[in-house]
Amino acid sequence: MADYYAHESSYIDPGAQVGQGTKIWHFSHVMPGAVIGAGCTLGQNVVVMPGTTIGDNVKIQNNVSIYEGVILEDDTFCGPSCVFTNVINPRSEISRKDEFQRTRVKRGSTIGANATIVCGVTLGEYSFIGAGAVVTSDVPAFGLMLGVPARRVGWMCRCGERLPGVRGETLCSVCGTGYRVREGGLELVDPPPARG
Repeated sequence: MADYYAHESSYIDPGAQVGQGTKIWHFSHVMPGAVIGAGCTLGQNVVVMPGTTIGDNVKIQNNVSIYEGVILEDDTFCGPSCVFTNVINPRSEISRKDEFQRTRVKRGSTIGANATIVCGVTLGEYSFIGAGAVVTSDVPAFGLMLGVPARRVGWMCRCGERLPGVRGETLCSVCGTGYRVREGGLELVDPPPARG
């Protein structure tokens, strides 16, 4: 007996790996070779293709397709109808399956509803992609990205709150986590203890 939940309308193909406590809801399809960690939630109409890796405690909302080459690390969030691609220049009449590009969404990142992540990029840890944004290049850790194409407009705390203008060091007003600007990016000053 499976140690995960899959709604009777969903399909989990032989050869797919699904972690303990994961919940897969209506009309979803997990294909052979897909790897899904523990404690995840896949909403309605989610497709997980072969050659994908999803970490632990990942939340994927309704109508999201995780295409081959996409890696979602632990604690990531994919908002409703967000989009991943895996080929830069698709044409129906030309097979480009040998040109799939890898997309990595690092731990704790959030992708807002209807955002598009163009293949071949890395979203840094705890980055935050606003609803409807189109990401065409790498995103720094904790970066807040908005617009088409997406541009960094600020920084986000790991707790999900926007940080005040950061020059030097700053503290999150909600959780008290400290940050400093270093080499054009943001880093934790005193990382809080890891969650169990």
